[in-house]
Amino acid sequence: MPKRSEDDSKIIAAGPSKGDFIPPPVMEDQDERADALPPQEEFWKPPTRFGSVPVEKEPLGWDRRKGFRKLFPQVMLPFQVVERVQFGHPELEPNRLFWGDNLHVMRQLPSESIDLIYIDPPFFSGRQYNVIFGDQNELRSFSDIWEGGMPGYLIWLNARLYEMKRLLRKTGSIAVHCDHHASHYIKSEMDKIFGYDFFLNEIVWQYKTGGMSKRWLGRKHDVLLTYVRTDRYKFYPQKEKSYLSHKYGFSNIEIKQDENGYYTEVGMRDVWDIPALRGNQPETIGYPTQKPEAILERLLHLFTATGDVVADFFSGGGTVAAVAQRLGRRWIACDQSRVAVAITADRLARGADQLALDHVATSIPDFTVEHWGIYEARRLAEAPPDQFRAFVLRAFGAVIEAHEEGIHGYKGALPVWVGEPNQKKAVTAADVQAFANAMRKTLRYQQDNLRDGIMLAWAFRPDAVEAADRLRRLEQTDLNFIRLDMIRIDSLRFREHVTALSTQHADYENFLTFVQPPRVEVGYKRIAPLKYVFDVSETVVLNSGAKIINVQWDFDYDGRFSSTPGCSFMRTAKKEPQLQVQCEFGQVSSKQRIACNVQYDMGGEGLWTAEIEVN
Repeated sequence: MPKRSEDDSKIIAAGPSKGDFIPPPVMEDQDERADALPPQEEFWKPPTRFGSVPVEKEPLGWDRRKGFRKLFPQVMLPFQVVERVQFGHPELEPNRLFWGDNLHVMRQLPSESIDLIYIDPPFFSGRQYNVIFGDQNELRSFSDIWEGGMPGYLIWLNARLYEMKRLLRKTGSIAVHCDHHASHYIKSEMDKIFGYDFFLNEIVWQYKTGGMSKRWLGRKHDVLLTYVRTDRYKFYPQKEKSYLSHKYGFSNIEIKQDENGYYTEVGMRDVWDIPALRGNQPETIGYPTQKPEAILERLLHLFTATGDVVADFFSGGGTVAAVAQRLGRRWIACDQSRVAVAITADRLARGADQLALDHVATSIPDFTVEHWGIYEARRLAEAPPDQFRAFVLRAFGAVIEAHEEGIHGYKGALPVWVGEPNQKKAVTAADVQAFANAMRKTLRYQQDNLRDGIMLAWAFRPDAVEAADRLRRLEQTDLNFIRLDMIRIDSLRFREHVTALSTQHADYENFLTFVQPPRVEVGYKRIAPLKYVFDVSETVVLNSGAKIINVQWDFDYDGRFSSTPGCSFMRTAKKEPQLQVQCEFGQVSSKQRIACNVQYDMGGEGLWTAEIEVN
């Protein structure tokens, strides 16, 4: 059975564990590769008789020297592993669930490492329709998507499609789920990114749900645009049922029968008749854009084999990861909503439980929950000193230095010192003096006359500030002076190297921030025999301006959180998070362990647990 460890210090496992950080890779060149786009000259060239007609040969947003990095500059920040959900096989490399901007997450993943990418990005159908969870990250991003109309939307998507192409193995493929609002425009752009010759299919998913119109035909289908990376792609042909009016007169084919009638098996076609999800189906988790698992099952069987890596960078409620886990594929999932990540993690844990009960799978890898750009300050403060310092240096854009005593890293030519993880331990005058002495021993101080250094910490005591001032005043009378810059880790100055890029892109202002978990307070009372009402409205949100956006309940808590069915992503009639819930227990006079998991719109998450006497 899967376990979310309450004591991760006891884990001995391959891959990252809770509290670890994963540094960004070293990039050789910020410019795009010369061969990044396929040759399109002949295909896009207009006939001679048309004369000089301007034709866009490159995808929207592409710069011939810097590619998409001209509009979306590179930001290299570490991943913070906040949780490792365990399924009993620590020797296996864990799957990965990311919370963060998918463009920057993808840029830090290795090239040619994924076999199939499926994405269900926001349809170009209106701002509010695409805001599912209501996180501030989600709201900011969707506002940016629609700036500039269809061209702005395509530029936003193209930058991500380009990274997805880089991530695909040479045998890999991609499926982009869209509808009539933008499918034709997206295909034109994908032809330029992947190559017209590498277009495989326009799969039509037809369904029957939804209303009709008196002004046009009912719009009852989506499309999945499928492309491959090269002509050596994996493809495993599948069969599907073709129903017959009767079983007679078909002597040359094998006729079978099921509850729907007589059928024969034929090669799978590109029109898929799969019912859309309804509210009463077991796999439905309650938000409007969720897609049926049957679609993903077909894609995974068509393009992947057991053990292949499947990725979804708009993961929503985690359908791709759930299907991949069930079918024995490795997976990577990412979403910019903290609520989406929490719901996905919960869904995967419950899915693994069910697989274990059904004896379907015996070796499910663990998975990690990793944050990029918005970090949990409390978890960071609980990290071992060496991991904490390495994380802070990477986030500050500095290089780790392990060979000079008393100096933790360098930002350019400047030595950097990092304080303690504990937020209550402020830097002292003794710390300042020790760092100054360490600087004086360096060759850069002795030979190059470099006197400047940087101290990074959660806080600085007044005596530390005074000690730094004394060292700086020596510049007027003594060559032994040192100039120290004191920067709080949670300050604007700490993230200047990131916010400097925000002049080109508004979202960059929000990268590299720290959040505190809410202090979850739960009240409850008995309203009938074995029936209780629970209320989380007294929860204290510690980040200014934040509000609760989602509540999950586990009424049979066993040391790891797994929500009770129907008790996650609950909404009122006004689509606000439901802060009260009723539960009827099945045993008389029993002690019951309860857990409540709360997320708020700035990204913090808090867990409350208790044991109550049910009577």
